[in-house]
Amino acid sequence: MEKFNHGGRLVGEKHPPFIVAEMSGNHNQSLERALQIVDAAARAGAHAIKLQTYTADTMTLDVNEGDFFIADKESLWQGRSLYDLYQEAYTPWEWHEPIFKCCRELGLIAFSTPFDETAVDFLETLDVPCYKIASFENTDLPLICKIAATGKPMIISTGMASVAEIDETVRVARGAGCKDLILLKCTSSYPASPKDSNLLTIPHMQTLFNCPVGLSDHTMGIGAAIASVALGACMIEKHFTLSRADGGVDSAFSMEPEEMGQLVIESERAWQALGQISYNPGEQESKSLKFRRSLYIAKDMAAGEVLTPENLRIIRPGYGLEPKYYDVFLGKKINQAVKKGTPLSWDLI
Repeated sequence: MEKFNHGGRLVGEKHPPFIVAEMSGNHNQSLERALQIVDAAARAGAHAIKLQTYTADTMTLDVNEGDFFIADKESLWQGRSLYDLYQEAYTPWEWHEPIFKCCRELGLIAFSTPFDETAVDFLETLDVPCYKIASFENTDLPLICKIAATGKPMIISTGMASVAEIDETVRVARGAGCKDLILLKCTSSYPASPKDSNLLTIPHMQTLFNCPVGLSDHTMGIGAAIASVALGACMIEKHFTLSRADGGVDSAFSMEPEEMGQLVIESERAWQALGQISYNPGEQESKSLKFRRSLYIAKDMAAGEVLTPENLRIIRPGYGLEPKYYDVFLGKKINQAVKKGTPLSWDLI
């Protein structure tokens, strides 16, 4: 993955996980709240803010029945029409510039998910550094082509997609000009259950599509996200809000500032802990070798005395010979007087 052309942060397995705070509709139609979310994300240590760029009219039809009405009783949005839901959740396009400006001032990378070609054209006027494709649009190949043609990095969520669909999307994106691509493992349910996350897909996806892979995580807490780092996730995206208690279309499965701070810290620790394949003591660990067990004289002894279990013991610290020589020395005579607490060495025999 090449360097983002806005913010200059590198993304990939050789770099700490890239943490993205997804604002989505958590601004609750308040620009002031949107800017507060940006500030909270920066203070929590997130690396980027992601918006969603659409209007209700670019997403669906203004129809309040049939296919356009959410009747599923298990849905967070049961009883709403798609149009009304998107009307409430969308981020006004005139807010993008002040939000992006605030991000730059706070050292955050700012980008967005466009949901149609007009949104791409608009975001290009703001010189976004990269584009995100939502899971529900990962089979919209005309949109994929439009974004790939910008030549900017693409981040594609793979929720709901079969391996064949992902393959087609990746081929189309690369064929249309995308050189830098990240796929995000994603479970498109809200909230998602950890048992449905199937994080073992991450390394398989890396190999299959020869690109970095991250996680778009809709589970509660940070457990799944941290586990993904151990499996190679280079990016973690979580919905972010000031407080779930404030309500909003996405608040129920969004992360609060304290949780985001924990995610930033613990994901980097998890990445650091991966290290490399190593069976020898490291520089710091070598300092602890002296506390291993070793062979010590346990009683004052005179020259010519025989070593027995009563006067030769395996104890800490580790300045004597290794315990594996214990049976070798039992029954041997020492050649000089030694005091209790003397580490055993070959020259005493």
